Amino acid sequence: MPKQVEFYFDIVSPASYLAWTQMPEFASRTGAEILYRPFFLPGLFKTAGSSSPITVPNKGKWLFEDLSAWARRYGVPFRMNSRFPMSSLTAMRGLIAWQDKPEFKDLGNGFYQAMWADDRDITDTQVIAEIAQEAGIDAQDFAAAVQDPAVKQQVFDINEQLAARGAFGAPTFFVGEKMFWGQDRLDFVAEALAETG
Repeated sequence: MPKQVEFYFDIVSPASYLAWTQMPEFASRTGAEILYRPFFLPGLFKTAGSSSPITVPNKGKWLFEDLSAWARRYGVPFRMNSRFPMSSLTAMRGLIAWQDKPEFKDLGNGFYQAMWADDRDITDTQVIAEIAQEAGIDAQDFAAAVQDPAVKQQVFDINEQLAARGAFGAPTFFVGEKMFWGQDRLDFVAEALAETG
């Protein structure tokens, strides 16, 4: 069985975006299978009694300067979305609904590109429909899926399970039950994988 890393992310999290861009190279370098786990970050904040770093003004200002530096290091586009913060609920329901389907990665790429490179409104129904269609998903099928009561329940259940495992933010990584928080912890994730033999 290959080594595995669980990668919990939300489209609205810029640090999750940076981590997402690094997952292919990380998997190649470590030989690990990446288990992509979409979840709704504001729901976890509520469940875990946590909050966004941007609620502290000085920390928020520093954070986006730091993230910009990481984006330059990674060589990936990064642009502060002019509508931030905004709700990612529809996007995350869609990613949860398509988690085990072939279109999942393209859907994630589309939402991240829109949010953190192209300054698009990921709450706008037309933008959402375009992203879904570009990923090969019928827009009406997507719209129906995000209103499915079973998908809505999954959003809640995932956050309950994440909070119970000790998570409080995004991105969160697990190697077994060892948890790491932040896109800048990938070296520690790699070390944990090496320790698993």
